[in-house]
Amino acid sequence: MHSPFTIWTNAEFPKNVAAELESRLSPHRLVYASELSSLNLTGSGADPLLNQADIAFGQPLPDQVIQLQQLRWIHLTSAGYTPYDRQEVRSALQTRGAALTNSSGVYDAPCAQHVLAMMLAFARGLPDSLAIQLGDRSWPATERRSRSFLLDGQTALLCGFGEIAIELCRLLSPFGMKLLGVRRHVRGDEPIETIPMERIDDYLPIADHVINLLPANESTANFFDAKRLGLVRPNAYFYNIGRGSTVNQDALAHVLRTNSISAAYLDVMTPEPLPPEHLLWKLPNCYITPHTAGGHRDEMSQLVEHFLKNLTRFCEGKPLVNRVM
Repeated sequence: MHSPFTIWTNAEFPKNVAAELESRLSPHRLVYASELSSLNLTGSGADPLLNQADIAFGQPLPDQVIQLQQLRWIHLTSAGYTPYDRQEVRSALQTRGAALTNSSGVYDAPCAQHVLAMMLAFARGLPDSLAIQLGDRSWPATERRSRSFLLDGQTALLCGFGEIAIELCRLLSPFGMKLLGVRRHVRGDEPIETIPMERIDDYLPIADHVINLLPANESTANFFDAKRLGLVRPNAYFYNIGRGSTVNQDALAHVLRTNSISAAYLDVMTPEPLPPEHLLWKLPNCYITPHTAGGHRDEMSQLVEHFLKNLTRFCEGKPLVNRVM
């Protein structure tokens, strides 16, 4: 393909990571947006420097992406791409033969490990033990031992079967669990038994762990509503590291408050940040992290490495990794 390219970014990388990116981009030209973000999820407003770019690396404004005919490839610094998942964006990219890729390959391992960590914490009663340490410092050894359990032989329902789910299957396989995948279109090459989305209601009542990995779009808005959450068994655990909009949070608060499910772990909410006065913060069986499932100390350097490898493929005319449009 034609080169050198002008590459735009709105990502404010640490100095050592930025230096690595710049040193390996030759002969291409890197331009920084007038407003930079240190958070990989944060979008950019309209930026005049994007008008010069052949490639965007970061979170460009979708409406500006639609207008720029010379922009041939957008590489997002996130796994999610909800703001771009619109017919206007798809049509604009398709018309000019442009591509949109994401960084899901950077986030599958940390997100999967994050879920596994919480599953094990629930199984071994670690949140309750921490609460005792921070509270009355009692010693309920018999009760704690009797309520702990093993993951072995339990059933996990993985709702949304992308790269995170595949990595989570790999991590869970040594436990001998019954793993069931749920996806919109079953391909037949999934590593575990996988069912179409419309059959999920039949499987929610048998799951010990309901793991929500769904992306945000029109079809998944409030997917886990009062009806579906009501199908989850009382001794089951609910996890959300997909998107907050896929869960009716009022309905979730109700089943938690009435102990209709054992507990919930949430890494994503609506809105974010979750207001301090929100009921979910106050429920003793609801555990929250501030959208950190994909984070790790090498995150920024891996984002750059992922982009640079894809840039080589782009220049050589090879298929791009993690292409979503």
